Amino acid sequence: MDIKEIQNLIKFVAKSGASEVKLELEDLKITIKTGSQKTETTIVQAAPMTGMPQMMAAAPAMEAAAPAAPAAESNDEDSKYITVKSPIIGTFYRKSSPDKPNFVEIGSTINTGDTVCIIEAMKLFNEIESEVSGKIVKVLVDDATPVEFDQPLFLVDPS
Repeated sequence: MDIKEIQNLIKFVAKSGASEVKLELEDLKITIKTGSQKTETTIVQAAPMTGMPQMMAAAPAMEAAAPAAPAAESNDEDSKYITVKSPIIGTFYRKSSPDKPNFVEIGSTINTGDTVCIIEAMKLFNEIESEVSGKIVKVLVDDATPVEFDQPLFLVDPS
């Protein structure tokens, strides 16, 4: 859950008139208490996970708005490639800092365990390692853009 989602949740609770809302996920606990004068929010977060399965419930609502036809066309030509997907929600970065080169480029050969990108989640920078070996064929996400759990990031030709 990113900071914008938390802020939207606080606004929603404040408008709803509820006096207290508790939300507990596997690694995150949020308590929002509202009163006539102030709103109090407590957030407790455990160590970051490699995946966030609890966010799967929220994902279908956002996916429903996405057009399905272009995805079907690209699946035919991309079916021979392996997709590297995002294990977490956050902001996708292709390099470790603005003055450094990208981790991978189109045509780069990668091995299992090589860092392919960084995803920032809750001010933590998580290096994403490849689970496959091969050649990067396509970068599917622009640098410094938000990504969802299980969103495709790269296409890799395993041959």
